[in-house]
Amino acid sequence: MKYLISGGGTGGHIFPAVSIANALRELDPQADILFVGALGRMEMERVPQAGYKIIGLPVRGFNRAQPWKNISVLIDLLRSMRMARRIIRDFRPDVGVGVGGYASGAAMKVAARMGVPILLQEQNGFAGVTNKLLRNDAARICVAYPGMERFFPADKIILTGNPVRQNLTSGVRRDTGRRTLLIIGGSLGARTINRAVIDALPALCEADIDVVWQTGKTYYERCREAWLAAGSPAHIECRDFLSDMPDRYAQADLVISRAGASSISELCLLGKPAILVPSPNVAEDHQTHNAMALVRKDAAVLVRDDEAAERLIPTALSLIRDTDRLQQLHTNVLALAERDSARRIAEEVMALAKSKK
Repeated sequence: MKYLISGGGTGGHIFPAVSIANALRELDPQADILFVGALGRMEMERVPQAGYKIIGLPVRGFNRAQPWKNISVLIDLLRSMRMARRIIRDFRPDVGVGVGGYASGAAMKVAARMGVPILLQEQNGFAGVTNKLLRNDAARICVAYPGMERFFPADKIILTGNPVRQNLTSGVRRDTGRRTLLIIGGSLGARTINRAVIDALPALCEADIDVVWQTGKTYYERCREAWLAAGSPAHIECRDFLSDMPDRYAQADLVISRAGASSISELCLLGKPAILVPSPNVAEDHQTHNAMALVRKDAAVLVRDDEAAERLIPTALSLIRDTDRLQQLHTNVLALAERDSARRIAEEVMALAKSKK
């Protein structure tokens, strides 16, 4: 069987795409898998690192602030669709898999026109523009949240959850006698979260807890300077990046995080109480929709980005001392976990391929 997987632009698209490919390989070691991405985007580096071939298209996003510049964007879109046609004609995939992003729109639209059944994977609680545009072309749509009928035809929807890192549950917890607050803002960091931590360093220095503070590479120097100025407290670990996330998650009693789809799926799978600070800098405010899906189930606490400076750390310090509330959040968020998502999606992809054959 041959599978064409397309999408990217952010880690939130790339990670599920690679996880689905890995699951397909586990189920069918002879599977022939080809990725299609957008030139200059991070998938062009991350996908080959994962061991898969990728072809880049010149497709890019529309400039909403300066619409007159979109003539060249439309030209690149047409070029990309012509390239996608040649790729599909030569590769002859049995199924196309779209995970969102610029390239996914071009490649999956052309695939559907050429008679290739396509499956979409939507990571967020508020569907992305690309997947909404492709909804009528898709044979099946795998989603991470209930209630997605407002975006997609109900008879195409399958609730599978989002794939998470395969080794995530292998972490080991050490008994330190103290509770641990894990603060993560993504590989590049989250400015609002970091500023809130810097402002609250005096309170964190006095707190009888351990703090693991992942600043992200963008903000590391500024955060480290503040940590040094606070006296380099031994119970506050200031790092730009954490490579041992399974152990870090295992140690955490409470997590402060953005509300990206992958992060939320990880928190659900591990049953971690969390304070979510949705990023305001994402399309259609989808992180707030992701967070609210948990908040409505009393499975997480929400602190809005514009309130974080005043509320974030005081809320965290109060919550991490409240054993009953932590247990309640743990129970509720664990109940929302969708397990074996990558494998379940891969099985749907293979079923489509077999039905075509």
